[in-house]
Amino acid sequence: MNPPPPLAHSEIRPIIAGLMLAMFLSALEQTIVAPALAAIGRSLSDVENLSWVVTAYLLAATVATPLFGKLSDIYGRRAMMLIAVAIFLLGSLACALAPSMGALVAARALQGFGGGGILPLAQTVIADILTPRERPIFQSYSSVMFMAASILGPLAGGFLTDYLHWSFIFWINLPLGVVALAMTDRALKRIPRNDRPHRLDGVGAVLMIAAALALLLALSWGGVRYPWGSATILLLFAGSLALWLAFGYWLSVAPEPFIPLSLVREPVIGLMVTAGFFAIGTVIGLSIVVPLYLELVLGFSASSGGIALIAYVVGTSLGSLSSGRLIARLVHYKRVPLVAMPVSIATFLLLAWQPAGWSLPGICLVLAANGLGVGTMYPLTTVVVQNAVAPQQFGVATGTLNFFRQLGGSIIVAVFVAIVLGGFEDSARLIEAVATHGAIEARIARTAEFAPLFRWVFVAAALFLALATLAVMLIEERPLRGRAPPAK
Repeated sequence: MNPPPPLAHSEIRPIIAGLMLAMFLSALEQTIVAPALAAIGRSLSDVENLSWVVTAYLLAATVATPLFGKLSDIYGRRAMMLIAVAIFLLGSLACALAPSMGALVAARALQGFGGGGILPLAQTVIADILTPRERPIFQSYSSVMFMAASILGPLAGGFLTDYLHWSFIFWINLPLGVVALAMTDRALKRIPRNDRPHRLDGVGAVLMIAAALALLLALSWGGVRYPWGSATILLLFAGSLALWLAFGYWLSVAPEPFIPLSLVREPVIGLMVTAGFFAIGTVIGLSIVVPLYLELVLGFSASSGGIALIAYVVGTSLGSLSSGRLIARLVHYKRVPLVAMPVSIATFLLLAWQPAGWSLPGICLVLAANGLGVGTMYPLTTVVVQNAVAPQQFGVATGTLNFFRQLGGSIIVAVFVAIVLGGFEDSARLIEAVATHGAIEARIARTAEFAPLFRWVFVAAALFLALATLAVMLIEERPLRGRAPPAK
């Protein structure tokens, strides 16, 4: 059967607009809760389990990404996008009404399951309507939307928590989500379909959830609730390792595994998945801890910290947009991140060397330079993976990529939080420090206490980005398919 004719730009624009709004909602909820954690802990009288308000969303989103990608290959993009947005809205309503921490964590998991399906579906639709040579520019737009939401989330969360109530960080999703439903329903009727029969791998999904949950519990509890060398933590690490090995074995024998090993074993896809795991996972992790760093170490107010975060999102957006345009034109497109990523690594090492004492203009410059480098990874990873598969595999390939991105985010968030909390007897001290705004002497004392901890956060971030850069260096540059002639 001949493929459908390509859509005109006038038909593509409303599709992209609907996708952007849906993606914005999904990305926003990954970080908007960060400044509200102290208020949530006080309101629900539970600070011990606060980290799971973030982790539950990320873990559920990790499971959802390959699942929705595969389902979209079976039932079509439009149907699965509408289901994902509807689940996200239902979870948002449950979060706003949650009477206890346990209920909130469960609602966040439901919200994350819907939100985790939105991003890979949006990127898959872009692959459906554009050729690989045309995709980088549009993928860079989606990257900018994702990063803007990730960084602006803490600003919106702080404002709504300070001036209204923490529940409004969830209520705000409902009117925006209804608009997104209407826009995507109308726009996605126009896209071509590449449906194929598939099986769903429930065993693989359960093994992955159990393995990740055991690992995240070990990272969350180690040094906080239990000593790192305690039997509980060691058993959790051992159980996680055993479950990951069982997960890997199952993927090798399952008729149609949760994560297709045939894709990951393909050298280009495997290396891009690795790069996305470390690079995008680091960005997700920093979106949670940077607001804490700005307040606890640099002593910034919410408004000053907001300016610094805006500088970061501007740098990341420029990096994503410029790299998208360059990748679309260059034959040797991987040179773009190979030039830019060392800049991000250098800024992390600079912050590790001197974590305290930065002025507002100085930290804005450093964060903007950091974002400029790492922003190049968003369009590159998506475009290269989609270029390596057939159209009927767009959904599962994009879902696999985003699975590892989200998994990287979940694990790296846990690593960063473990580094910060590792210097305290219990997490309540951190929440108390975040919630305390007192005299300048108190801030100086907090800076001296927290600066050494965040130094190791930046060292770990530099190491993760170095691993991502190494993966990019090793990929084979396959020509991007499409109508636009590359410029040498």
